[in-house]
Amino acid sequence: MFVSYKWLQDYVDLSGITPEELAEKITRSGIEVEGVEVPGKGLENVVVGHVLSCEKHPEADKLNKCLVDVGEEEPVQIICGAANVAKGQKVAVAKVGAVLPGNFKIKKAKLRGEVSMGMICSLQEIGVEGKLVPKEFADGIYNFPNNAIVGTSAIEALNLDDSILELSLTPNRSDAMSMLGVAYEVAAILDREVKLPELEYKTVSEEASSVVSVDVEAKEENPLYLAKVIRNVRIAHSPLWIQNRLMAAGIRPHNNVVDITNYVLLEYGQPLHAFDLDRLETNKLVIRLANEGETIETLDDAKRVLEPHQLVITNGKTPVALAGVMGGANSEVTDQTTNVILESAYFLPSSVRQTSKDHGLRSEASSRFEKGVDPNRVKLAAERAAQLLALYADGEVLNGTVAFDQLDKNEKSISIELEKINRVLGMSLTTDEVLDLFRRLQFDAKAKDEMITVSAPTRRGDLVIEEDLIEEVARLYGYDHIPMTLPVHSSNPGGLTPHQQKRRLVRQVLEGAGMMQTITYSLTNDAKAKEFALDVREPVKLLMPMSEERSNLRLSIVPQLLESVTYNAARQLDSVAYYETGSVFLQEEGVVLPREEEHLAGALTGLWQYHAWQGEKKPVDFYVAKGLLDALWERLDLADHIRYEKSTEENLHPGRTAAIMLNGKKIGFVGQVHPFKQKELDLKETYVFEVNLEPVFNTEIGELRYQTIPRFPSVTRDIALVVDREVLGGTLESIIKEAGGSLLKSVKLFDLYEGEHMENDKKSLAFSLIYMDPERTLTDEEVVKTHDKVLSAVKEQVNAELRG
Repeated sequence: MFVSYKWLQDYVDLSGITPEELAEKITRSGIEVEGVEVPGKGLENVVVGHVLSCEKHPEADKLNKCLVDVGEEEPVQIICGAANVAKGQKVAVAKVGAVLPGNFKIKKAKLRGEVSMGMICSLQEIGVEGKLVPKEFADGIYNFPNNAIVGTSAIEALNLDDSILELSLTPNRSDAMSMLGVAYEVAAILDREVKLPELEYKTVSEEASSVVSVDVEAKEENPLYLAKVIRNVRIAHSPLWIQNRLMAAGIRPHNNVVDITNYVLLEYGQPLHAFDLDRLETNKLVIRLANEGETIETLDDAKRVLEPHQLVITNGKTPVALAGVMGGANSEVTDQTTNVILESAYFLPSSVRQTSKDHGLRSEASSRFEKGVDPNRVKLAAERAAQLLALYADGEVLNGTVAFDQLDKNEKSISIELEKINRVLGMSLTTDEVLDLFRRLQFDAKAKDEMITVSAPTRRGDLVIEEDLIEEVARLYGYDHIPMTLPVHSSNPGGLTPHQQKRRLVRQVLEGAGMMQTITYSLTNDAKAKEFALDVREPVKLLMPMSEERSNLRLSIVPQLLESVTYNAARQLDSVAYYETGSVFLQEEGVVLPREEEHLAGALTGLWQYHAWQGEKKPVDFYVAKGLLDALWERLDLADHIRYEKSTEENLHPGRTAAIMLNGKKIGFVGQVHPFKQKELDLKETYVFEVNLEPVFNTEIGELRYQTIPRFPSVTRDIALVVDREVLGGTLESIIKEAGGSLLKSVKLFDLYEGEHMENDKKSLAFSLIYMDPERTLTDEEVVKTHDKVLSAVKEQVNAELRG
């Protein structure tokens, strides 16, 4: 909703408050003002000029040489290329020195040998949107009415110095879709009076009911319909001030009759429609539901096929308007119109909304009818339009109004206790303070024994329940004035559970390492349901799946992650690292609902590191994926509880896959996707992992203990052990740790050798061992004794020999 600051002053005294200050106050009261714009801001030296003479340029067929009075001692010569420029016109002239929108500077110029001292402007050239320019002047210069004063500011004459407030309205505040609605809001904020238009005008003795009849068949969809008759109207331009206000509100002017109906729509929020009485063919209006297959050509020149649930206005035979949406071309007001029927009605919001949706046709009228108009303004708006048609179209208003009225226009009564208002808002308002706020809103409110009863005016259709009144009190009192208080707790304040803390830690670690979180479907198809599952069982099938592709609950997250990798790889994003924490669904025998189990899964492909300047490339491999998990175990303090064991998993590479063991129990896997599966998914080398998080989160970890930095030196021994190829490095590491006892502080594998100097069925594994006692310096004898135990243990258990 665009609100003209100058227009608003017709209804509310805005003295002492700037447009920007008003916008701030409106926003603080609950209706957001998105911005304040002055269309002609910065435009100077643009005046009303009078074209004294106009003749063809002697050297150019498409140019005109004009002598223009701009209010100075001597007229100036201006060369103009507009086809519609002519002698006697009042036009907008940008004088030498003016700067037009787009930083277009007007300078003294010579065009084809003739001097030009300015520029005759179109509305578009001085900042008016093309869609708002009257069609007559859309492709040329704008002509002011003859009463425009030469030499005065054209910007002021066009009201482009006005401030336009753009309101961002929520659907419940349809009352603010009118100038009067905004006026009530502003008057309440500023605690000032609302000045309503006076509706006095003369009528002729002839009765409107003798000219037209109204028959409403669809009473539920149209409980109120009014028709007024205005004879002998003169179709012309509407007054400039009406045109200016329409353009400021985003509506293009047409002629005085159409402009007046649009003006009243903006003023009262009540849509109106004018029919050409003589083109109506009959003297009756019948409001009914459309017949199947019936057609109407609307004002936008579109032929529309109607459906039986759509409400139409007819002449008793054929439709002449889509009720509440758009009029028909067969009864449109034209330049030849002399007699008008003015429609003002209340249409059921749901009916208008459905018709508007069916035809993809939204209008200023339908947007207001959809949200609900004020029942008590239907008649007032008709009277206001009749008054303006009499004033500015020389119309003769026939006496009376032809009406069908079965609409309840009573105000709603809402009662609320003062204690509830204060309890909900956390305030200590008195009854008098609350009543004063309702007075400012112009609500009829009474109090008895701290029970406040409010009669909600029909203009405020959003007031229905107690909470609506609480909102009115809060926003008008000022949200920023509500005191800040801390909640009173009878128990400890809330916080994250240990489970939630660990889940967040998982995400922090992986995102800190460079992975991106995904959220994928929990639904998959039959073929993928069992792929990569840690616990293979029959998947849970949906009774009514949306499609075959989404017919089963997943047993693993990896297939969905690989879908995302494939999707992005097909779009040239070939280096990705995704992870997801989510549920898999396990069917339990004898239980109706499946058990949800929280898992962590990841998928990596492409380059893990790329430093072009150093010429360094690090592709994703098994150890990148394993390293991410190792970092996670470190942060969760589980590193000493986790082991990796060689594993064979379906759809994973047989030589690059490991099972993840927690205290001897398998909780997941990490490895490369099998080459056949990669080819099927059109992927390059890709690594995945999946972990059951429930045992990870539920493993009891001892309290954090700190140790002093050792004061005594450590002793390092490196050993290279020759073992059978089948012996795992992890097995050797475990044997060494157990044999080394308390003195052995660290064991790290740093080398693997399988070469020409090694037997075919053997390999060499090199470990670095650190011995230390935090209480004293170890002797050589103690280190040798413990080291010999280690060598004996690996010899006895896996037949390991020191490499010579």
